[in-house]
Amino acid sequence: MAPVPARGGPEPLTGRVLGVVATGPLTTVQDLGRPGLAALGVGQSGAADADALRLANRLVGNPEGHAGLEVTFGGLEVRGHGGMYVALAGAPCAMVVDGRQVAPYGPVWLPDGATLRLDAPPCGLRSYLAVRGGIDVPPVLGSRATDTLAGLGPAPLAPGDQVQVGAPEASMPGVDLATVRRPEPGEVRLRVVLGPRDDWFTPAARRALLSESYEVTAESNRVGMRLAGPALERARDGELSSEGMVCGALQVPPSGQPTLFLADHPVTGGYPVIATVVADDIGLASQARPGQVLRFTHANRLEGSLRAH
Repeated sequence: MAPVPARGGPEPLTGRVLGVVATGPLTTVQDLGRPGLAALGVGQSGAADADALRLANRLVGNPEGHAGLEVTFGGLEVRGHGGMYVALAGAPCAMVVDGRQVAPYGPVWLPDGATLRLDAPPCGLRSYLAVRGGIDVPPVLGSRATDTLAGLGPAPLAPGDQVQVGAPEASMPGVDLATVRRPEPGEVRLRVVLGPRDDWFTPAARRALLSESYEVTAESNRVGMRLAGPALERARDGELSSEGMVCGALQVPPSGQPTLFLADHPVTGGYPVIATVVADDIGLASQARPGQVLRFTHANRLEGSLRAH
């Protein structure tokens, strides 16, 4: 195995590539998305758990918005061509480099020709692999993010792909291991602000949302999570004209079973939104697996901020 360069010492700057051997259920390129384009019909997209991507980037000395790989439930295997530092955050997959297990939440040296494998995480759903220098694919509308709903950005990774890595822009940070809170393995509590269409629902429905539990179903992806629990009954008939949607919106179709919109949500929708998860809790929501239970609590209106797309 090649020696590890000293922090801030010489390291390869060009010709670095990740060769994709396996992708697991879904691996996409993600950065912090395309904010400010909703009026043009373009959603923000980007990392479902943006805080995890930011942390992974910081661990290898990247700007927080550099593109990395979002790995759903492990299973990614890549081979490094040209030595490089990598770091993993989000769901804590076991990382195996040429048969040797290494810990997430810290920088790891991937030697030239070495293979990195991510096993399934014991908790959480989405992991973020940052590479020093960032994933260098062509940007679309100012972002390298894969929007699975709109079909913008690079296609999800497939075995045989060769992914270019950019040149480092800053020195390595003096961090060996970050202390982070792992994703919740059990019940997940999310803060919400009621509205904008909570008046479309009965008082009993509003009480149910804030007191009962809702299970994440298997009909969940980067667009949103379909939830199962007490039906949220409407107080009026009819349908809305399409209106803008945001990440974290709890949209309720006629079935009364809410859908929690995530990173690749549509920019408009016609079903009423009873409440919206505060921006600070979107990462927690994105790490919930099918079968996990969500509980919604009323946030102080001064807590958090809603991330408009």
